[in-house]
Amino acid sequence: MIEYIRGEVADLTPTLAVVDANGVGYALNISLNTYTAVQGRQTAKLYVHEAIMTGGRDDSYTLYGFATKQERSLYRLLITVSGVGANTARMILSSLTPAELCNVIANGDEKMLKTVKGIGLRTAQRIIVDLKDKIMQSGIADELHVSAQPGASAVNSAVKDEAISALTMLGFSPAPSSKVVVEILKEQPDLPVEQLIKLALKQIK
Repeated sequence: MIEYIRGEVADLTPTLAVVDANGVGYALNISLNTYTAVQGRQTAKLYVHEAIMTGGRDDSYTLYGFATKQERSLYRLLITVSGVGANTARMILSSLTPAELCNVIANGDEKMLKTVKGIGLRTAQRIIVDLKDKIMQSGIADELHVSAQPGASAVNSAVKDEAISALTMLGFSPAPSSKVVVEILKEQPDLPVEQLIKLALKQIK
């Protein structure tokens, strides 16, 4: 079993990294999070998940690489969920950072999961139900400093959704937009949507 591969970054695209370790080039499927972490570096250490498919017409051996152990652990949890395959799990980890994904699952934010391409309502609900306790018990959430927020469900969901939708249309990513909007609403729950959007625009990075 391969735990990690460390070596020279021979080639890099948003979906694939080729790492030269002692003269052997390992091609690893990666997420956008890992791509961002590796981009511009001459060497990299990627934690590996091995996927071996047998029994079909063609056997396959695929390597997936992750910049952190936490991202790999989340990937392994995601692919245990019915209806979430390797590509879907990688898409989720390309759309949300590990900390954002933990927050979304811990707080039952199915609407945020639905913003990921290929994720419908049932799959989003299944991910939350199947993984909420697991990410809290596994220690991943603690390592990423994530905790369930009791106040998150108390915010005005209609105003929150409208504000996030508007911010997304303005070109901001849904995950950071949601985080900022929820924080503002927890402090000012009666804020009108237009004022909420204006405040969020000042805080989103």
